[in-house]
Amino acid sequence: MSTTLTIRIDDKIKERLERLAKATARSKSYLVSTAINGFIEANEWQIREIKKAVKKADQHDAKFIDHEDVAAWLDSWGTKNKKKPPR
Repeated sequence: MSTTLTIRIDDKIKERLERLAKATARSKSYLVSTAINGFIEANEWQIREIKKAVKKADQHDAKFIDHEDVAAWLDSWGTKNKKKPPR
């Protein structure tokens, strides 16, 4: 089942959408619907993972590693003096 949604977009975006629809032999509605779906899925995933990480970080036994230690370890990758992972 689907429904109609009216939106306002910039004239240049509309022109680009029309060109893309023609080039891909897809309707503008299909392209917009696909783009919205991808945007929602990505953002839902991100929010879900953030909430999961915050819940884990809020536990009384949560352990953290200083950002500087992790950054120094990553910066050492590919060098002759590769550091061991921080604990």
